[in-house]
Amino acid sequence: MNRNASPALRSIREHLETIEHLADQCLPTIEEAARVIGAALRAGNKLLLCGNGGSAAEAQHIAAEFIGRFERERRSYPAIALTTDTSALTAISNDYHFEKVFERQVEGLAAGGDVLVAISTSGESRNVIAATEAARRLRCRTIAMTGAKGKALAAVCDVAIVVPSSRTSRIQEAHTVIGHLLCELADAVLDGER
Repeated sequence: MNRNASPALRSIREHLETIEHLADQCLPTIEEAARVIGAALRAGNKLLLCGNGGSAAEAQHIAAEFIGRFERERRSYPAIALTTDTSALTAISNDYHFEKVFERQVEGLAAGGDVLVAISTSGESRNVIAATEAARRLRCRTIAMTGAKGKALAAVCDVAIVVPSSRTSRIQEAHTVIGHLLCELADAVLDGER
């Protein structure tokens, strides 16, 4: 990379490089995750999503695409971002501990056959890992979206999409691309196109 390039141009080029690596290294895993989501929704199960900070925003973004629509008209699918109920978030954090903020919601809302998408750029968010462990106890399928150092989260999930970057901003940008791909590919599964 040209050291004389502006910081913005360096970041854009790094973004493009990360997305290229994503295409080269992660596409089969993304497709597998979309099949898992599509099959669960087709069977009448629901999609749960969780994450902190930017990952919380991504969880909400993906849930909104399934509840509303992605790019074409279709029925609404049950998708719940566990990041949006401020009463639950604050009560669980206050009464238990922030580590249990998603776990308790999974215990109350999830059923066998549902899918949990656990998003953590570091892969070390204890509350996201706890939610994943709870989902597995309930016989839910689990999907991780993480970064290159996200081994802890990846290890406890059925499918792990590991963005080949250690830079938070690049991982989050890739997670947005992955979220859109999950919607597009799951819609194709649900339409019987795949």
